[in-house]
Amino acid sequence: MPDDSQAHPQRVQGQADQRYGSMKKLELKRQLKHLYRPSSKQPVLVDVPAMNFLMADGAGDPDTAADFQEAVEALYSVSYTLKFAAKMGPLATDYPVMALEGLWWADDMREFTVENRAAWQWTLMIMQPDIVTEAMFVSARAQVESKKNPPALRKLRFERFHEGLSAQIMHIGPYSGERPAVEKLQRFIRESGCELRGKHHEIYLSDPRRAKPENLRTVIRQPVA
Repeated sequence: MPDDSQAHPQRVQGQADQRYGSMKKLELKRQLKHLYRPSSKQPVLVDVPAMNFLMADGAGDPDTAADFQEAVEALYSVSYTLKFAAKMGPLATDYPVMALEGLWWADDMREFTVENRAAWQWTLMIMQPDIVTEAMFVSARAQVESKKNPPALRKLRFERFHEGLSAQIMHIGPYSGERPAVEKLQRFIRESGCELRGKHHEIYLSDPRRAKPENLRTVIRQPVA
C-alpha cells in the first residue's frame, strides 16, 4: 500500500510549500553586525550582551594539539544539528551557524606569548540564538553521538556568557600578524581610561582552509573595566 506522499504527492508538496512560506529567519549576522564586524582602522568600545554558546575547553598549541581540531569538529557538528532541528522542528526557524570564537589565556599570563604556545589555555565556542535551549543541545548532542561521535563531543557544554564592556578591532591578515592590532587595541584601552580584564577573545570570520592568509578576518576583542 503506498504511503501518503505517494498517494497524494500534490498535498505533500503543498504542505512543504506552506511550511517554508511560514519559515521564520533570524538575521543574526545583520542584527549583531556591531559585535562581529568592527572596523580594521579604529578600535571601538561595545557592550556585549549575555548570549548562549556551545563551548569546549582545552590547552596547548592550537597548531599541534589534537584537542583543538577535535573541539572544532564537535562544535560545528552540534551547531549544524541544532540549526537543522530549529528549521525542521516546531520552531520552524532558520538561522546561520555563527563563527568560531576563542578565549585565550595562560595560568601565568607572563607565559602568554607566541613563543610559548604550549602554555596556552583556550575555550572554543560558537554562539547560539536565544531560541536554542539546554534541552535542544542535549538532544542534538545525542544525535551527533549516534551518527559519528566525534572525540570531543562529551567535552561540549551549553553556557550563557556575558562579556559586557569590551574593546575590539578587526585584524585582516595571517594569525601570526595580529600583534600590531593587539597593541593598537591595548593603546586604545589605556587612552580610553579603561583597564584590561577577562580573557583575550578572537572571532574567526574566515575559513583558513579556503581564504588566503592575507585575507583572513579576525575580530580581536578585549573585555575592559
